[in-house]
Amino acid sequence: MTAVVAPMRALALLFLFLSLAACSTVQTLDVGPPSAPRLSSTKYAAIVVDANSGRVLHEADSNAPRYPASLTKMMTLYMLFEAMELGRVSASTEIPVSAYAAKQPPTKIGFKPGQSIDVDSAIRALVTKSANDVAVAVAEYLGGTEEQFAQAMTAKARAIGMRGTIFRNASGLPDAGQQTTARDMAVLGIALRKRFPAYFPYFSSQNFAFRGRTIRGHNDLIGRVTGVDGIKTGYIRASGFNIATSVARDGRKLIVVVMGGDSARQRNDHVEELIERYLPKAFRAGV
Repeated sequence: MTAVVAPMRALALLFLFLSLAACSTVQTLDVGPPSAPRLSSTKYAAIVVDANSGRVLHEADSNAPRYPASLTKMMTLYMLFEAMELGRVSASTEIPVSAYAAKQPPTKIGFKPGQSIDVDSAIRALVTKSANDVAVAVAEYLGGTEEQFAQAMTAKARAIGMRGTIFRNASGLPDAGQQTTARDMAVLGIALRKRFPAYFPYFSSQNFAFRGRTIRGHNDLIGRVTGVDGIKTGYIRASGFNIATSVARDGRKLIVVVMGGDSARQRNDHVEELIERYLPKAFRAGV
């Protein structure tokens, strides 16, 4: 029990720091435009957070409501990681796929009702393929129904400091009531790294093998930008192209969230520019 309390206390302090930083723009925020042109979309929002200190280095409309799209699956995975930590499931636990889960629209793995997927493969399917059928299967397995699971996701969001987020489903598929903010997605990204260091490396997966197929991922920043080790991309028409990105380089760590890109390439180019501009300003651990 003691081993769990210390990390949670440190995490709570980090969230408090981040919350204070978000409200103290004069001292901690660089609100000037980055050197690359700001994305033109009215759906745009962004935040850059020093993941070592919790200090906000840059923000733009970071508390404005936005649609999370598949960034939602970051919380679905948080809930699954927590269930693993508590011993409710293991990496080999088989999750059944209901008819409702199987009929979810793409992207998905493509299960038939009654088939199943082990937890390890489910995690990889959510991280890489952003599989909607798997997200619903996980929700039903852990929560009974997707609606009940979404309520638990929202409660967990409040518990870790996400003040502007409401979840209605586990996948991020279109729902007018499902909203978040760039700041909240940064809080979630930091929570995933701090709370689940043993599971966080899943987010660096670029592909995985499942039943004789190689399933490839969507996060092109992994391998393209030095130090990027996840986390998640997302897109629906209402949101534009979203991404939450973790980067660790030379003792410095950032969480960068960009929402509302007009294309995946534009979004990725913008994130890369934000990383190169603000990473040198981040606290360097161990120095």
